[in-house]
Amino acid sequence: MDISVIILTYNETKHIGRCLENLRGITDEIFIIDAYSTDNTVEIAKQYGAKVYQNKWINYAVQFQWALDNCPVTTPWVMRMDADEYLEPPLITEINTRLATVPEEVSGIYIRRKVFFKNKWIRHGGFYPHTLLRIWRKGKGSIEQRWMDEHIVLSEGKTIMFKEHIVDHNLNSIHWWVNKHNNYAIREMVDLLNIKYGFMGTDGRLLESNDPQAKRKRFLKEKVYSSMRPSMRALLYFIFRYVMRLGFLDGYQGFIFHFMQGYWYRLLVDVNVQEFEEKLNGDSSREQLVALLKRDYNIVVE
Repeated sequence: MDISVIILTYNETKHIGRCLENLRGITDEIFIIDAYSTDNTVEIAKQYGAKVYQNKWINYAVQFQWALDNCPVTTPWVMRMDADEYLEPPLITEINTRLATVPEEVSGIYIRRKVFFKNKWIRHGGFYPHTLLRIWRKGKGSIEQRWMDEHIVLSEGKTIMFKEHIVDHNLNSIHWWVNKHNNYAIREMVDLLNIKYGFMGTDGRLLESNDPQAKRKRFLKEKVYSSMRPSMRALLYFIFRYVMRLGFLDGYQGFIFHFMQGYWYRLLVDVNVQEFEEKLNGDSSREQLVALLKRDYNIVVE
């Protein structure tokens, strides 16, 4: 066995069994870091033989780094998975056949991801191919400390790309999806406010890494998108995705996805930013920013 898998969970009864059954094809060392689920997530995970830990949730980056620092990984490779994801059979084969022969100078492996929405593969609008650093040598990877859009970054070594795919296929309702993105919008708001006001530390390791796709997206977000007028940027982003990147080819489900994720969600982030700045009432001191985040959003910034 060459690889261990880390999964963060909270109320994932619909997905965790599918995920763990699928991962049996590559490993029996799976660590679940659960944020005190109130459903049967923990019980199901234990039935599959996963090693379950529970830790209070702050944000994804803090929780995942806690896992890296505390899980007794014994394998040379570590993999990051979400509970609503699974590996396609060709990727299982690729991991089992290629991992042991990866050159010593390689510390990270990128995997292509397919995103499904309402049972439809979202192939356009810039969502495919989407490559992510998902496998890395033990001790060589850590996670960016950000409130949103966190990536694994390597301390050293080269990277390679595997050919096959992870699938992101969430089975929850649109009501759940909207609530999740409501929470994402607050986290995204914190990052945008920090870009503008610089009230907390910035983890800039990704921009110094050798991840061209992630670096390009981060640069566009922090240097281009964040400098545009909030009243226009969500609409322009949706037009870019749906028209220029051919999102309309994804059909009806694609329209819902690109509109909700590419326009509604981005607009929601900007409305939250505007509302927050109105609460500042002209006082953009770090003390005021930190106090407002704690009082109104239960977000504690050290």
